[in-house]
Amino acid sequence: MKKLLFQLDTDNKPSAFDIVVAYDGGADHVSSYASITPDNVKPIVEGCIFTRAPKDKKNTAIFVGGSDLDAGQQLFEAIQKQFFSNFRVSLMLDSNGANTTAAACIAMLTKVANVKGMNAVILGGTGPVGQRAAVMLAQEGVQVSITGRQFEKTKKVTDTINKRFSVDISPFAAPELQDRQEITKNMDIVIATGAAGIVLLDAATWQNSQTIKLLADANASPPAGIEGIEMMDKGNDRFGKKTFGSIGFGSLKLALHRKCIEKLFQANNVILDANEIYALAKDMIKEQ
Repeated sequence: MKKLLFQLDTDNKPSAFDIVVAYDGGADHVSSYASITPDNVKPIVEGCIFTRAPKDKKNTAIFVGGSDLDAGQQLFEAIQKQFFSNFRVSLMLDSNGANTTAAACIAMLTKVANVKGMNAVILGGTGPVGQRAAVMLAQEGVQVSITGRQFEKTKKVTDTINKRFSVDISPFAAPELQDRQEITKNMDIVIATGAAGIVLLDAATWQNSQTIKLLADANASPPAGIEGIEMMDKGNDRFGKKTFGSIGFGSLKLALHRKCIEKLFQANNVILDANEIYALAKDMIKEQ
């Protein structure tokens, strides 16, 4: 029986990246849908859960993607509300690659250092990857802060995260470089997840820091979000700190994404969100 993955994208065009990884992860066929919302998803879910016999339902799965994490989360929850008894299929959320990217990054950081009790800041952390990275660090016992350009927007993001995941993440407004320089003064961990093309922290600040121990930059195109970090860095020792670049943890992200797709087809009740994907990333990193 063929393994069918239904890719439900909240954007107006389904992600080609997610389609490719779905096939590489073991799907026999990917059906991609665009502009999916909680209001129009019901017929698709019904088609997934009512068609195959109970023993065969594991061969159907749903992937929620798109660039908007909030929209993806709402869709993810709406889909689960359609499930009942054994009328369900496995489901994964990875809007904007947020869960797999953040999980790969934080799994690598925690492999090289015991982060419990450390202070961390996610620069430009109001986006999907920054939000999920903040959650994962907080659950490791790290005191986490997120910066954004506007305080009210940043606080709205942290309030949502704190409520959903029962963590305590602090918001900071840091629109200018000098703001970010000041915030990083007492940090052990600095991660940049801002928009491409913006240098969030200069090299001199972190290279001369007496507190910073770990740095990661999720930006995959120049200039680097953290100046002085190379995209290929994979725990490199630079100025006494361990540095990670987007491609450095990107290989784990891709392997993790494929592993998640594979896992969806092992049963019909697998639910993969931030916590489950991060746990899988930590298991994978132990094997490397």
